[in-house]
Amino acid sequence: MGSHRNHDHSREHHDHDHSHHHHDHCHGHHGHHHHFDPNGNKIGLTIALIITLGVMLLEFFGGLFTNSLALLSDSGHMLNDASSLVLSLVAVWFAAKPASPNKTYGFYRFEILAALFNGITLFVVAGFIIWEAYERFLEPQTVASGSMMLIALIGLLANVLSAVALMRKGDVKNNINLRSAYLHVLGDALGSVGAIVAGLVMMVFGWYVADPIISVLVALLILKGAWGVIKHTLHILMEGTPITVNQAEVKRTLESIDGVKDVHDLHIWTITSGLDSLSCHLLIEDDKDDQQILQQAIRLIADKFKIQHTTIQIETSVIQHEEMKV
Repeated sequence: MGSHRNHDHSREHHDHDHSHHHHDHCHGHHGHHHHFDPNGNKIGLTIALIITLGVMLLEFFGGLFTNSLALLSDSGHMLNDASSLVLSLVAVWFAAKPASPNKTYGFYRFEILAALFNGITLFVVAGFIIWEAYERFLEPQTVASGSMMLIALIGLLANVLSAVALMRKGDVKNNINLRSAYLHVLGDALGSVGAIVAGLVMMVFGWYVADPIISVLVALLILKGAWGVIKHTLHILMEGTPITVNQAEVKRTLESIDGVKDVHDLHIWTITSGLDSLSCHLLIEDDKDDQQILQQAIRLIADKFKIQHTTIQIETSVIQHEEMKV
C-alpha cells in the first residue's frame, strides 16, 4: 500500500515538474522571467562590453600620456571589466543550454560560478590599485591633470551608458551574474569620478598625492561590492536557503495543511538566480487523501514562496526511513 501511494505521488510529481516550466511564464514578474528570456541580459551585456572596450583603450593610452595612476588603474579595472562582461555573456549562453541526463539541472550554475569569479577578480584589481597607490604615496608624480580630467569624463559617460544598458535590458536585481557585471561597471564609473576629482585637486592645489589617495578610496568601494557578490555566490554554492525565503515559515505553512502531522528533511536551495528548488517529506494521518494534500502543498509553496520546482514525498505511519544524515 505504502509503495503504491509513493509511486502515485512520484508520477504526479513528474507531471508537475513538466508543467513547472509553464508556471514560470505566468510568474514572470517574480524575477523568474530572465531564464526564459535571456535575450535582454545578452543585449545589455553586449552593449556594455562594446562601450567598455572602447573606453579601456582610451584610458590606457590616456593614462600613459598624462602619467595618471587614477586613469591607468581605471583602465586596468576596465580590462577586468571587459573580461567579466565576456564571462557573464558566456554564462548567459551556457545557462540557455538544455539539461542532459548527465547534467540534469542544465548549465544554470555556470552563472553562479561566473559571478564568483568576477567577485574574486574585483578583489585582485583593488589589491593592485592599493599597492601601486602606496608606491606613489612615497613618491608623488607629476600628472597632466587637464587631459586626465577630459579622458576621465569620457570614461564616466561611457560607464553610465553601460550601467543604463544593463539596468534597462537585463535583470540586475535578481540575477547575480548580471549584478556582478553591473558592479564592475559601477566600480568603473566610480573610478572615473575619482579621476576627475583627483584632476581638479591637482589642477587647483598642485597636490599630486590626490591621485593615489582617490585611487585607494575607489579600490575600497570596489572591495565592498565584490565582497557582497562573493558572499552571495558562496551561499548558493553551499546550497544555502535562498535569502528571500524563510525556512521556518515554509515549515509552518506546510504543517498548517489539514492532515499533515510532521514536516521533515526540508531542503530549499537555489539552482541559479531566480530559480529555487524545494524538497521535503510530509508525514500525514493514515486516513487522509495523500494526493489532495500533495496538491495543496505544491500550490501553497508556489503561491506563497514562488518556488515552482518542488519534490514532496508523502509518508504514512507504515513508511519508515533510516535516520537522515542531512
